[in-house]
Amino acid sequence: MGTYRICMCFKRKYKVTEAGPPTDLKEAFKKYAEGGTQMTVEQLKSFLVEVQGESGTLISDAERILEQVLQKRPHIAKYTRKSTLSLDDLHRYLFSADLNPPIGDKICQDMTAPLSHYFIYTGHNSYLTGNQLNSDCSVVPIINALKRGVRVVELDMWPSDDAKDGVHVYHGWTLTNPVELIECLKSIREHAFSASPYPVIITLEDHLTPDLQAKVAQLITQTFEDILFNPQSGCLKEFPSPEELKYQIIISTKPPKEYLKAKSELGDNPQKGSDSDEDAWAKVPPDLTNDQEDDHMSDSDSSPDEDNDDCESRPPGACTYKSLIAIHAGKPKGGLKEGLKVEPDKVRRLSLSEQALEKAASSHGTDVVRFTHRNILRVYPKGTRFNSSNYNPLIGWVHGAQMVAFNMQGYGKYLWLMHGMFRSNGGCGFVKKPDFLMKVGPDNRVFDPKEKLQVKKTLKVKVYLGDGWVLDFTQTHFDMYSPPDFYTRVGIAGVPADKVMKETKIRHDNWTPVWDEEFTFPLTVPELALLRIEVQEHDISRNDDFAGQTCLPVWELRSGIRAVPLFDRKGKQYNSVKLLMRFEFV
Repeated sequence: MGTYRICMCFKRKYKVTEAGPPTDLKEAFKKYAEGGTQMTVEQLKSFLVEVQGESGTLISDAERILEQVLQKRPHIAKYTRKSTLSLDDLHRYLFSADLNPPIGDKICQDMTAPLSHYFIYTGHNSYLTGNQLNSDCSVVPIINALKRGVRVVELDMWPSDDAKDGVHVYHGWTLTNPVELIECLKSIREHAFSASPYPVIITLEDHLTPDLQAKVAQLITQTFEDILFNPQSGCLKEFPSPEELKYQIIISTKPPKEYLKAKSELGDNPQKGSDSDEDAWAKVPPDLTNDQEDDHMSDSDSSPDEDNDDCESRPPGACTYKSLIAIHAGKPKGGLKEGLKVEPDKVRRLSLSEQALEKAASSHGTDVVRFTHRNILRVYPKGTRFNSSNYNPLIGWVHGAQMVAFNMQGYGKYLWLMHGMFRSNGGCGFVKKPDFLMKVGPDNRVFDPKEKLQVKKTLKVKVYLGDGWVLDFTQTHFDMYSPPDFYTRVGIAGVPADKVMKETKIRHDNWTPVWDEEFTFPLTVPELALLRIEVQEHDISRNDDFAGQTCLPVWELRSGIRAVPLFDRKGKQYNSVKLLMRFEFV
């Protein structure tokens, strides 16, 4: 029973009730229990196969589920009717996020293809605890990211007289407080494989002198020892697979020669090169023609023959440092078209800002897709995102970009999409790209993201009810004077043709709202569609209050009635808040 004050003089009492099984479930239970009040193991198996779409279910699976449900019964009921399930038992099972989640938790994709065939969970400025200007640098966000399954960690290395080893990690030309490089490396070593066995890639933003590069090479080899991937040749002709690279650390940065050339070009203006991956292509005026653009880009900071020079031409220590680099980064001379050129005898990593990607997508979309067949494309947030916000990751994914780098300490719906994408494939941090992004058709054609496509699949989503807020929130969190007025927003994030958001009716004054509403979503590219789910609390006098969210990969949704746990704004799962929903593909 809840009590709310009205005008400081009166009290209103509300009883919190438990939402019962929805009508669809009652009808299904009646059908499969053959009109009885109890469901046998054999009947449960039929229900799981025909209603839940779990075609491979065996009697032993049904028996295991029955035993799990009986263990969750109220204490007294545990000792009665042990061989069958009641309607309440079945409802309790279906509304358990542990027993009946909307997606699986196992690795389910082929992990033996080259790295370029996967979307990779990628962080940006992984050491920052907050904004990009004056927050602290720490190992904590690195550890948190690795525990979530992030596979690419970015470190900005700068010389420092105050650092024990002469190298600090911080966001250059800002007021961010630095952290020692060695502390970052040790934290990566300790937590790299806490959430996934697949490789961790460290992208180094290198602002060091050759002697410090040699010192970094020593720190890296001493810290990671036998788990450090050591490429046998100067530049890989094809990337290894995640399976081949299990439990290994991979280094990715520009070879030392590029640092020296960039430094000589910058002269006394180090501010110009404050981010060694900052690409000038993002700064090209939009009205430049392709020819003008190429002329404008001819002063790129790398050389096309960077891998053909020998050690004698470089300072001491540079060779040792370069030998650790497995994924070479850099920009060939010329404009965007030249930068996306596919070389038959080697693979590399190219970095573009979000603005540069948008420009590339508008003028060279198929070239971007073709480049990502064999090479790795990294996309990073524009420099004006001082508050560590993020951008729409789907622009990168639909063009095959493997490393869509995000501020993991950020917030907002785009970060929720990132979380949703990498919930797939068991949360291992690698998601196999759809086949259409890797295929080459007749006349050397590749996927064109601008092409209009026919509807390939239709997803039907039914929102039955929600529960758990009364356990996870205070009584007056949403409203001082009455129980909350919840409604659910459901939609698709994907290619533009599939993007849509819909919402249920508002259920007033109810901690356990029942909506029982169905929505239909035609999908042209279901392989890249993410199901967005948000619950809001309606407020007449001000903005609606946030009450939970999740984002789910459509290609891994389990059909049938499922329990959908909700998360807070930062992506942390609530203890109790969840929805009961039904998914069906037609």
